[in-house]
Formats: sequence, C-alpha cells, structure tokens
Amino acid sequence: MAGSAPPAGGFVRRIGLFQATAINMSQMCGIGPFVTIPLMVAAFGGPQAVIGFVAGAVLALADGLVWAELGSSMPGSGGSYVYLRQAFQYRTGKLMPFLFVWTAMLFIPLIMSTGVVGFVQYLGYLAPDMGRTTGDVVGLGLIAVVVLLLWRGIEYIARLTAVMWCVMIASVLLVIVAAFTHFDAHQAFTYPAHAFELTSTHFWTGFAAGLTIGIYDYLGYNTTAYMGAEVKDPGRTLPRSIVLSILGIMAIYLLLQIGTLGVVDWHRMTDPGDIASSSVASAVLEQTWGRGAAQVVTVLILVTAFASVFAGLLGGSRVPYDAARERVFFRPYGRLHAKHRFPVLGLVTMGVVTGIGFLIGRHTDLATLIQLLTAVMVIVQALAQVLAVTVLRRRQPGLRRPYRMWLYPLPGLVALVGWLVIYGYADTNAPGRHPIEWSLAWVALGCVAFVGWAAYEKVWPFGPKEISEEYLEGADPNAETAAVTA
Repeated sequence: MAGSAPPAGGFVRRIGLFQATAINMSQMCGIGPFVTIPLMVAAFGGPQAVIGFVAGAVLALADGLVWAELGSSMPGSGGSYVYLRQAFQYRTGKLMPFLFVWTAMLFIPLIMSTGVVGFVQYLGYLAPDMGRTTGDVVGLGLIAVVVLLLWRGIEYIARLTAVMWCVMIASVLLVIVAAFTHFDAHQAFTYPAHAFELTSTHFWTGFAAGLTIGIYDYLGYNTTAYMGAEVKDPGRTLPRSIVLSILGIMAIYLLLQIGTLGVVDWHRMTDPGDIASSSVASAVLEQTWGRGAAQVVTVLILVTAFASVFAGLLGGSRVPYDAARERVFFRPYGRLHAKHRFPVLGLVTMGVVTGIGFLIGRHTDLATLIQLLTAVMVIVQALAQVLAVTVLRRRQPGLRRPYRMWLYPLPGLVALVGWLVIYGYADTNAPGRHPIEWSLAWVALGCVAFVGWAAYEKVWPFGPKEISEEYLEGADPNAETAAVTA
C-alpha cells in the first residue's frame, strides 16, 4: 500500500515510520510527566509513585496492541471512528461511531488543554510575577498559534513535527542527565512505612489514582492511527509506531521519575507553595546545574509542551472528517481545505474546545481536568474498542490483518480491567467534581443528538442500516455501502 494513490480529493500517504513514531512520542511525552510527577507522588504518598508509571505502561501497551490490530487492518482517517463503525454497524447502525466522534470532540481537546495548562505553569518559573489573567491570555494565544501552524499541508507539518520531537527528546534527556549526575539513591529508594501494604485501602486508592495519571501520561500512542489515511504502508508502520513509541516513552518516564526523586525530596512535591510542586523539572535543574541551566531547560520544556499540543490537534482534527464524509456525523466536518487538504472545521472546533478546557483547568485544577477527560474517553472509546476486536474477528473473519494481536485475547482483557479500574475510581479521585456523572450526561446528550441527526439523514432507526465492509479482501474501498433492512 506504500505510495498508493489516494482517492480524488483525499489524503496523501506521506508519513513514514520515523515521522509516525515522532508524532506519537511528541503527543505522549509533551508536558505530561513534567507536571504529573508531583501529582503521582501525592497519590501514592512517597517515592513508590514509580509504580504508577509502570502500571500506566502496562495498560498503554495492552491497549496499544488493540489499536495495532485495528489500525493495521483498517487504516482510514479517524481511528476509532472507523473501527467502531465496522464492528457495531450490524446491530446499532451508526450509533457507536457517531457517539465516538461526539465524545472525541470533547476528550481530545481536553487532553490538549492540559498541555496548555502545563505550558503556562512552567512559564511561571521564568516569569514568577505573571498574573492569572496574563497566564490565561498566553495560553489562549498559544492555542491560536498552533491552529495557524496547522493551517498548511501535511508534508510541511511532518517535517516540523520531527524537529519538535528532537527538542522534546533533548529537554527530557537534559533533565535525566542532570538528575543522575547528582543522584541520591538513598533519597530515591527510601519509602514511608507501609508503602507497599497490599491489604491497605490507601494503597489501592493511590494505585487507581496513579494508574489514571499514568495512562494520561502515555496517551498519544494512538495519534497516527487517527491519520491512517496519511501513513505509508500502514499495515506495518502503524503497529510498529505504536509499540516503539510506548516502549521508548516508558524508558524515558522511568528514568525521569527515579532521577527526579533522587534529587528533589518528595515532600517538596506535595507542598503547594514549593516550586517543585508546579515546575519539578526546573527545580531539578536549579538544584543540580544552577538557575541559568534551569531557565534554558525550562524553555525547551515549553517547546515540548507546544509540540504535544501541536501533534494532538494535528491527529485529533482528522477524527470528524471521515465520519462526516461517510455520513456518520454532521456534513460540514467532511470538507477539506481547497489547497492544503486538511479538515478545516475539525481543526477550528478542536481549537475552540481546547481553549475552553484550558480555562476550566486554570480555574479548577489539573487533576480534575484529567479525571474528566479520562472518564469521557473510557466509556465510549476505550471499552468499546476492546470489544470491537472480538466482534470484528467474528463478524469479518476475512478481514486482512497485517498484524494480529500478540497473545490474543489477553492484552484486550488486561486493557479492559485497567480501563474499568480508572472509570470506577474516577469519582473517588475527584471528590465533588462528579466526572462519572458528567461523562454519562455527555453521552446521553450525544444520544439525543444522534436521534435528531438520524431523523434528518433518514438512517437507522429511521431508515435501513447501511453495512459497509470496504476493508474486506477484494472489497472496493470506493464502493457505496449496502443498505439492508434492519
């Protein structure tokens, strides 16, 4: 499929393995670990917080194998939209892909908004006198710049992403090197009493909170799956980019977490008045190489945060495009820019919602924002997609699968349990915020929107189901879908 010509007016396959892995890793790393290490330490109550990053890596790898099988088999623009459409069309028509796009229009920009919150948080280290209003303006301005940079062709964006990936690697490596040149093993590996008491409710509550923070830090391993129609040789490139990015980021996170704990006393990370609680990487550099080095690396971290938001909006803006083009979402989202061939309305909408999420995060707290976005994501995307692998193996046994999940169905079961733990503990970890209730309300509102949209488009339940099996061997990907009586 490498180098295959796209349908008239469609996307162009120009993203190779290195660029795909760079896009994933830029989105995964970004500002995440630099702002969540203190949150992780607070959740566990000590340096045993490294457990959270390990647990997050296990869940990310298990879920990544789900994405790898689905993405290599159905390399279309939109990622989960395509997979859920293919798997659940036989019973519920277009309901599941519609709900996915509906929820993705919320949770993807919410993920990006946490990166903008982190950007402003670290900017505060360089400009300690910056007020809240100024910080709000800077964050909104950053989002506007990202949207303007994405207002161009994918070939330019891929090169720009590779450059920002290099900056991201440099910023992380500098923090790691600085930490290990002044590493105190006794400080890093001295744990509070009862830190590993598995019979304690406190341990498991901390574990659930840490797993939520951990998987948030790994989110992004699936970014290029949303851009499957723009990836060269997707049957090989997508699975490899997913696995390589998860393994690479796992190594980086463990070194970063352990190195940081060996320099900065973990008690400082839980003190709201200490710089280590908001800009822990800057605190590491200041304590090891001095304030000048800390300022330089802080600038690199700001570039890293920018790269994360950039990569996320790049992939996320593609989600509603294919759905609208296939008449599974509101039609205006199916239009591409006449010259640069990118989805205009998807990009603009994601940018606006990112701005709203940023303001919510700034005026509540980052933990609340993480809880809300994970709860919304789990209920429609994560759980449904694990089920989709089994459904498609039964419904479409002839589907071409360049990659088949290792140890099937074990990774899917691990992912299922992990996502259920995160969802079940959402309210526990965010008391008074009610993320589960908000997620259910958003899905219910999506069901109402679907009913109105389906009535307008005259599709199931107001018309026949349309069964589309274009990814099966021998199927014509440009053929019309078949309408069958429900």
